Amino acid sequence: MSEPNLAVIVLAAGQGTRMRSRRPKVLHAVAGKPMIRHVLDALAPLEPARTVVVVGPGMPELTEAVAPAESVVQDERLGTGHAVLTAEAALGARAQDPDAEVLVALGDTPLVTPGTFDRLRRRRAEANADIAVLGFHPEDPGGYGRLICDDAGRLRRIVEAKDATPEELAVGACHAGMVCARAPALFDLLRRVDNANAKGEYYLTDIVALADGAGLTATHAVAPATELQGVNSRIDLAAAEAAMQQRLRHAAMTCGATLVAPETVTLAADTLLEPDVVVHPHVVFGPGVRVGEGAEVLSFSHLEGAQVAAGAKIGPYARLRPGSEIGAEARVGNFVEVKNARLAAGAKANHLSYLGDADVAEGANIGAGTITCNYDGYTKARTAIGAGAFIGSNTALVAPVRVGQGAIVGAGSTITKDVPDDALALGRGDQRNRDAAARRFRELRQGAKDRSEDKG
Repeated sequence: MSEPNLAVIVLAAGQGTRMRSRRPKVLHAVAGKPMIRHVLDALAPLEPARTVVVVGPGMPELTEAVAPAESVVQDERLGTGHAVLTAEAALGARAQDPDAEVLVALGDTPLVTPGTFDRLRRRRAEANADIAVLGFHPEDPGGYGRLICDDAGRLRRIVEAKDATPEELAVGACHAGMVCARAPALFDLLRRVDNANAKGEYYLTDIVALADGAGLTATHAVAPATELQGVNSRIDLAAAEAAMQQRLRHAAMTCGATLVAPETVTLAADTLLEPDVVVHPHVVFGPGVRVGEGAEVLSFSHLEGAQVAAGAKIGPYARLRPGSEIGAEARVGNFVEVKNARLAAGAKANHLSYLGDADVAEGANIGAGTITCNYDGYTKARTAIGAGAFIGSNTALVAPVRVGQGAIVGAGSTITKDVPDDALALGRGDQRNRDAAARRFRELRQGAKDRSEDKG
């Protein structure tokens, strides 16, 4: 059930100039998921009645990425205060409802957790304050706005770094950019903000000083700095990725998976490793992977969009592409690629094969060098391999084709017709041996070479 008194505004209109990219900054991925989706997913447990994302002009891909959240366009980038005002109309009557509150979040903070958003809300409620801001203590305060409190610890104003005095810059408590406020107070104060500052922008942070002057109250909550690092450059993006990977690895191991060398394993935000899964060094998980209990993934394997059942063994050097379903106790070995294919329980493809658009039934054995020829340049077709079938090495299965239950395909075959159950199929030319022909061939070629050298 949604929280009827809560609305969320996510600021995501920044161009990300320092990213040097045509892609909107918040669409750059961390752990395989756009930054903005990390933020929206962290807000979801609050169950807001309305979520509005402020985007920049000409960002249709961002509008699509944040759906079903509503998007509003900030046509002119005049600062964070102006960005929040841009979303006011989308909130309708809720913007002036005295019982409503608005939480303002940033789309480029992918590490923030649901608990931090909840902490900010609870702090405002506990203090019965009109405004609560989120603070933190970074190792290098740098360009962050400083939280200026009085001797009693009451928040009086926030000073942007470019406008701060040396004494204010010495303050270690910084603003994380996020605010929770009573809705009418927030928008009434924002309409009073001016742009008389070093950047000529309308700062969201100015509402704290304005509230203090108007007899309203402001407070702040403190969150771990590790959650609040923003992303403004590729360097920041790499740092956020490293922090997210550490978090994901810790969670996986806490839930019962073994990562033999955790620092070498790359996980996606939605990777699910069930208890007793073992992951060896240098494995990459893309989005959409679930690995069942007791399965093992060996080194240098890459999995994306794949489901691996309990007890299966993958790798080393295996690649599971989207649509791969690997059954219980099945085996996908070294240099085997699987795409949009199902290997049932106990099926084996141990080496050097490509299985695309295929259904491999229980206990089937796929020999080295087997290829399912699934694409004719225009359309894709499926290959079906029956239970207990044996496919000899270096076989090409030209789809659509079916190999029956218990059938055997001889090595080196090209199979273009269905193979009945329990049949033996051979699709290769007959072998002919010519006695002593190899010796005669060598003598002939050597003689030709000698005559050529004599003429030279």
